[in-house]
Amino acid sequence: MVRRRQKTKTQKSPLRFRLNLLFFIAFLLLAILVAQLGYLQIVYGNKFESQIEQTDKTVVTGNVPRGMVYDAQGRTLVGNSSENAITYTKSINVKSNEMLATAEKLTKYLTVPSTTLQQQDIVDYFLADNNYYKKVVAKLPKSQKYDSEGNDLSASKVYKNVSQYVAKHRDLTLTTEQKEVATLYKKMSGAFQLSTIYLKDDGVTEDEIAQVGEHLSELPGVGVGTNWTRNYPSGSILTSILGTVTTEKQGLPADSLTSMLKTGYSRNDRVGNSYLEKEYESILRGTKSQTQVTVNNDNQVLSEVTQYAGSKGSNLNLTIDSKYQTAVENALKSQFAAAKEAGYTGYSDGAYAIAMDPKTGAIKAMAGIRNDPETNKVTDDALGNINRTFVMGSIVKPATVLGAFMDGVITPDDNTLPDDAIYLPASPIKKSWYPAGTFKTMTAQRALAISSNTYMMHLAMLESNAKYTPSKYIKMNDNIFEKLRDQYQRFGLGYKTGIDLPGEIDGYLGSTTNEYNAIKYGSALDESYGNYDAYTLIQVAQYASTVANGGYRMQPYIVDSIQKTTKSGEKGAVIYQHTPEILNRVDFTNAQLKVVKQGMYDAVNSNDPFMTASALRGMAQKVAAKTGTAQSFYYDQNNPDNTNPPATITHSFIGYAPANDPKVVVAVVMPNFTSDSKSTYSLALAKTMFQDYFKMEGTN
Repeated sequence: MVRRRQKTKTQKSPLRFRLNLLFFIAFLLLAILVAQLGYLQIVYGNKFESQIEQTDKTVVTGNVPRGMVYDAQGRTLVGNSSENAITYTKSINVKSNEMLATAEKLTKYLTVPSTTLQQQDIVDYFLADNNYYKKVVAKLPKSQKYDSEGNDLSASKVYKNVSQYVAKHRDLTLTTEQKEVATLYKKMSGAFQLSTIYLKDDGVTEDEIAQVGEHLSELPGVGVGTNWTRNYPSGSILTSILGTVTTEKQGLPADSLTSMLKTGYSRNDRVGNSYLEKEYESILRGTKSQTQVTVNNDNQVLSEVTQYAGSKGSNLNLTIDSKYQTAVENALKSQFAAAKEAGYTGYSDGAYAIAMDPKTGAIKAMAGIRNDPETNKVTDDALGNINRTFVMGSIVKPATVLGAFMDGVITPDDNTLPDDAIYLPASPIKKSWYPAGTFKTMTAQRALAISSNTYMMHLAMLESNAKYTPSKYIKMNDNIFEKLRDQYQRFGLGYKTGIDLPGEIDGYLGSTTNEYNAIKYGSALDESYGNYDAYTLIQVAQYASTVANGGYRMQPYIVDSIQKTTKSGEKGAVIYQHTPEILNRVDFTNAQLKVVKQGMYDAVNSNDPFMTASALRGMAQKVAAKTGTAQSFYYDQNNPDNTNPPATITHSFIGYAPANDPKVVVAVVMPNFTSDSKSTYSLALAKTMFQDYFKMEGTN
């Protein structure tokens, strides 16, 4: 018995020893851990606390109001309207449920305008609730959460599958309150990180500003600010020339997105989208504001401090007087309406008019209307002056005569030519508007006064050393088109003028050879009196100014100067003043020009019964002018293969006044009137434009 008890005691001693050893080791490790924690708390406690509370500061840029656009007298054509706005600055990595919570709170203080929500917008709104998102994920089959090897699918693929499930299985009808929240959430979630967007910038009431302002601490990222929109105090004048600005939703134009992002723009910036707003974008845009945004470790915006308020864009001062522009627009519409009432515009596609300072190139007025012959709808189209071409007719004759002078085929003292009609083989007679045989001979001066086509054709034949037998044979030098067009090009006809507007086009130059590769001699004769190639009206105005000012082809322009904007919003220092630019000098002599100018003067002021612009005779400021008519045919887009289209006439006009010291050039075109129409309406429009201009100048 004694031996058995001793054996048991011997067996238990090693087990107890091992347990005690383990307890000792555990106690020792715990003591070491406590000592280490104490050490870290004492030595590095402040450092860890600062890291926990660490913040990040980022500079966020914001848009500023664009520069204004003023007319020549300082009247505002394009301004800005400031409006209250509720803004949102999206934090870095902000969660969907956090934005949803902010949106829900914000609707308590803000009435959200109704908007169209797409199906995906509604689905995104429901899935912003994390709990709901997890429930839907749990319902998905494994194939929509894991790949074939059991790995998790990407978050974007899972979200897509969840979205499709919700769209298929859930009623997407929203209450009014839910629509408001969903609308705000859509805007918030669609914003770029640390970019500021407008949640509401139209019709924000003072009460809403106050309510939101009082609760900003519970609305992360939400702020109270102002927004601006373009307004037009002078009404709808020049709307097609002034251009437009994109909305925040439209942002940067797709065709220039990459290049603009590289120069500091944000995707949702509002920028000039057309014409003056686009051409002078870098001037009008201003300098963005800079706000320092402080973000904590949870990526919540803690504060926003404005470091630089930004600088409003500079202002454009135009050459156009808005009152004169309005008068020209009204006169243009009035004359076109009168022609329409008389039944002459059934095929017409519009009417256009320009007034220009011949000595500087400054545009004084530019008006246009586009007419749809199918619907008779008339719309503003001032830009048609630079982006539409027309066969102008006899207004090119001064250039033809001056070209012949410069080539030496006639001289100021020797310019009498036959005025016989031209008979080409197997072709209709080519003659002037008056009966063939009315005159045996013609001088350059009288040819311009009464608009002789035959005189110009005989000039072209001289230019080309033509061999001609009536009704049997004609042969001209192959370079006849090149020679005539070179003469016209010196005046700017057929080529861009360089006006400071985007979208200007060249003229349209017709083919020079037929299907057998032979020179089209008949078309060359048509070219000599303006019945072949097509030009824009701005080219015609530049050409007329070159004649009026003595041979200097001036670059047309609309922006006269650029001024900075002061902090108070007033116009500041002039930073750019346009200097008139001479593109080239046409090298005719004063004696040659005198013949042409006298012919244009006689077209208005002589007693010749055949003169073409007598409607402008008797004005206080004497006018020199050249009228034009071009025969054409109506092209019906709905019937492009019509082999017998209706014949039409395009009426045109160029003139300058005072005749002895030109201060303004007027150019008019009324295309595709019916063939029985007269130049009554183009002449009446030109006369009104001259009268209104000198009345504005106080010299009428």
